Amino acid sequence: MSLSTHVLDAVSGTPAVGVAVTLTDSASNVLTTAVTDGDGRVKDLADHLGPGTYRLTFDTAGYFAAARVPAFYPEVVIAFEITDPATHYHVPLLLSPYAYSTYRGS
Repeated sequence: MSLSTHVLDAVSGTPAVGVAVTLTDSASNVLTTAVTDGDGRVKDLADHLGPGTYRLTFDTAGYFAAARVPAFYPEVVIAFEITDPATHYHVPLLLSPYAYSTYRGS
């Protein structure tokens, strides 16, 4: 099992570079933290998760503050379920100051 994410700035149409991402389990234990790379990606966020519910928290306040853009959502929290530990899970985030969207990627 592996987990990755990709954050895109939906306003500029570019990768969201430097977004801090935290992975937690269902008991809110921090499992790992990372920062999106030059392509807006964290390619290997985790590779050892078993079945269960997890959360990715994206520090959108820090990202927009660095760009000097006011934003409504200080963070985005995406809860998701891992059912098959043998599968790759990809969780993209499309981000703007006043909206966001996510889906299960491939």
